[in-house]
Amino acid sequence: MEDGARRRGGSEKGPASPSESKEGGVALKKEIGLVSACGIIVGNIIGSGIFVSPKGVLENAGSVGLALVVWIVTGLITAVGALCYAELGVTIPKSGGDYSYVKDIFGGLAGFLRLWIAVLVIYPTNQAVIALTFSNYVLQPLFPTCLPPENGLRLLAGVCLLLLTWVNCASVRWATRVQDIFTAGKLLALGLIIVMGVVQICKGEYFWLEPSNAFEFFQTPDVGLVALAFLQGSFAYGGWNFLNYVTEELVDPYKNLPRAIFISIPLVTFVYVFANVAYVTAMSPQELLASNAVAVTFGEKLLGVMAWIMPISVALSTFGGVNGSLFTSSRLFFAGAREGHLPSVLAMIHVRRCTPIPALLFTCLSTLLMLVTSDIYTLINYVGFINYLFYGVTVAGQVVLRWREPHRSRPIKVSLFFPVVYLLFWAFLLVFSLWSEPVVCGIGLAIMLTGVPIYFLGVRWEHKPPAINTFVDALTRAGQKLCVVVYPQMDGGPPPAELTEETKELQEPMYRAEDPTSP
Repeated sequence: MEDGARRRGGSEKGPASPSESKEGGVALKKEIGLVSACGIIVGNIIGSGIFVSPKGVLENAGSVGLALVVWIVTGLITAVGALCYAELGVTIPKSGGDYSYVKDIFGGLAGFLRLWIAVLVIYPTNQAVIALTFSNYVLQPLFPTCLPPENGLRLLAGVCLLLLTWVNCASVRWATRVQDIFTAGKLLALGLIIVMGVVQICKGEYFWLEPSNAFEFFQTPDVGLVALAFLQGSFAYGGWNFLNYVTEELVDPYKNLPRAIFISIPLVTFVYVFANVAYVTAMSPQELLASNAVAVTFGEKLLGVMAWIMPISVALSTFGGVNGSLFTSSRLFFAGAREGHLPSVLAMIHVRRCTPIPALLFTCLSTLLMLVTSDIYTLINYVGFINYLFYGVTVAGQVVLRWREPHRSRPIKVSLFFPVVYLLFWAFLLVFSLWSEPVVCGIGLAIMLTGVPIYFLGVRWEHKPPAINTFVDALTRAGQKLCVVVYPQMDGGPPPAELTEETKELQEPMYRAEDPTSP
């Protein structure tokens, strides 16, 4: 796998479109503007959680007031982390997000472990859960007196995944338009919730917002439980770093990456805080904790015959969430293959559509496999700790890079105060996570460490038997012909005259097949 990465070589920053490639090759298109960039961040952060179950924060915080403080502080910390990632995104302008940063700063093994846990568990399970939530809210009205059948839920979730994979394979523009539309839809739904909350406050329904009542604890305050409340809030903000996975497809990333972060994170924080304010104007803390779908219960109390709007909003929100997760996770796998950490066919793009079709198909297939398992929620619990661990490792890498390469060009340079604040908060959460859930965190670490032998066998072992290399090459060529894909041309890469004979042979048939001037 490593040999393929060295052959492709050069800078990781692709040209704007195939026609703009100086060497005449194909490349990832830069079709993600500022609006779509904001849609990716907001659409990936806001999933089903704020509609379905914000009770995790309230349950551990112990009071309405402290829960709101947790939502605000977590939003601020998320903004700090996003600023750190913005600097890394323009200093190391590669798609792949924290995987690319960790690999470049701490070496191949650290980057591979980040990729391994993402490929093996994080993205397939998250996408499967979001797709199942979508199918549950679509099918629930058809089964008013009982739960929808398990097989029906999985089948509809599979159809959702296949449809959105096709859209993402067909066009980057289509995928971003879907994301824009469904992000706008979920913001409108949350806007409706916030407006109804304002109306309730104007009517005098703000008992649980008065300071004396808001900080009335229904359980004894405990530092460990407050830490868990912050952890729940941090997971609700998950997805804030997804735009860094598609840096090479951003229009003018040096401007639009930080702008999208400055717009999106405050917007999400505002929405999360005031949606929770709205909920407690119509429900007591006890009612909120008893509900498994808070927005639906809220709608039933205030919307009357229009209560159907809420379950539809959750379904639309999760549909957009699946699309955003497919779009960004496929770019992570694409970046990993390009660096030689995954099969090289995943680093190829379609000769005309310029979409990473093999990576998208791989993402879809791994998620479909998760749909047939029964322990996906357990797996998410195991690796949630590891996911958060790598956020801190990445931000620590920013400090290391400042010390190691102080004169490196940094179009965005934030104060070191921000990574220090983020790392202190991160250490606080991880320590209490280990203390409260040592077995779960230990199993997560064990799952991650299974990648160590895979790394040394698959990546570092350069002198493999010829039979293995022949078999891998045959699979690569078969995948290339099936998907009509080639390696993307990159700015600063070697011109065609300097390419190896093997790379020329891989590319040549595909170009001839698509060239209308060829005889």
